[in-house]
Amino acid sequence: MTQPNDLASAQWEALGGQHTAREIAQQPAVWRQLAAALANDRSRGAANPGAPHLGTIGTVGTTGTVGTSGISAADRARLHALLAAPSAQAILTGAGTSSFIGELAADGLNGAWPAQVRAIATTSLLSHPALYLAADKPLLLVSFARSGNSPESQAVVDLVRAKVPGALFLHITCNAEGALARDGDGRSDAITLLLPPATCDRSFAMTSSFTTMLLAALSLLEPAPLSHAAQRIETVAALAGRWLDTLAADWRQLGSLPLSRIVYLGGAALEGLAREASLKVLELTAGQVLAMPNTPLGFRHGPKSMLNRDTLVVLFHSQDAHARRYEHDLLAELRRDQVAGHVAALDGIALGAPADLPDAWLAAAYVLLAQTLALHQSVRLGLTPDNPFPDGTVNRVVQGVTVYAHDAI
Repeated sequence: MTQPNDLASAQWEALGGQHTAREIAQQPAVWRQLAAALANDRSRGAANPGAPHLGTIGTVGTTGTVGTSGISAADRARLHALLAAPSAQAILTGAGTSSFIGELAADGLNGAWPAQVRAIATTSLLSHPALYLAADKPLLLVSFARSGNSPESQAVVDLVRAKVPGALFLHITCNAEGALARDGDGRSDAITLLLPPATCDRSFAMTSSFTTMLLAALSLLEPAPLSHAAQRIETVAALAGRWLDTLAADWRQLGSLPLSRIVYLGGAALEGLAREASLKVLELTAGQVLAMPNTPLGFRHGPKSMLNRDTLVVLFHSQDAHARRYEHDLLAELRRDQVAGHVAALDGIALGAPADLPDAWLAAAYVLLAQTLALHQSVRLGLTPDNPFPDGTVNRVVQGVTVYAHDAI
């Protein structure tokens, strides 16, 4: 397996980054496992469209065992039936990195279905449920979680069950032993998709888990056939694999710059990617490199004042031709001003992405740059990327959250 930016596995082990490096590099292969599971689901669904809830790429079935396939055709039909109802709403939720999956996917799904589709983090749903939940509207709650053991993950599911009778739950998670994966055991209101074991990242930062949950959600929730989703996954995997090979030196150079600040810019769905990219920097550098996300047009409205000679600005180009005109203008301005020390852009079309590949799908490949850059910044600062917080001040699974009962909406 290619290691990020050409360092060998033994070198990453010595640097304390072997898990992070491997989990970045393995992503194209893991996505292909997802595509293969979707193909298996198609053939099984065609042969037996009324088959019960499955075991895995897995799903955790009513017996609690884990098998080797994807969600059944019947379960996908349940999801799509709810999304096709104009009176219904779907909430895509998670905490931290997991919440950004919803931000990437929500707008495209909202435009594809009559139902209202929104991204609302568990951290907002749990503290302010009255703003988001309506007992008289059909609801699909899609939960994203690497471990499934974060305090908010299960608490939000329990809250929605209590406040919205008849709600349907889709759990997309990476940990077969997590609370979220086990939540649906024996329940008719929950569909659980358990992703390949390799997606349950051992490192501190979410990498494989983030991208594979994103691609799984787009595949299952978009109205297009699963065969179309599998083809898109292969396209994204091929792009990412090629970029890991051919752009290794460039990404390593960016990651080795002596930076104090990084700005990530992306519009619409890619604003969610900018937020995730910024979080990776903060996590892997233990906050020593400050990172800020924004949109290409929004950046001029005040945030541009943070630029200095120790700042790197990275823009994620949209696939949309209209949006790209604004992005090109901002890049020209930044390069003309020469206030930021470094300005870079990632352009999917210039790097071989099909022009009709939506931004939310392309983001799975784009984020490899951000993951790799954060990895090398961590090493530059003398940290151990697999665990940048050895003192336990920030944890891989959030701790210390007290969940309070909500009496009424």
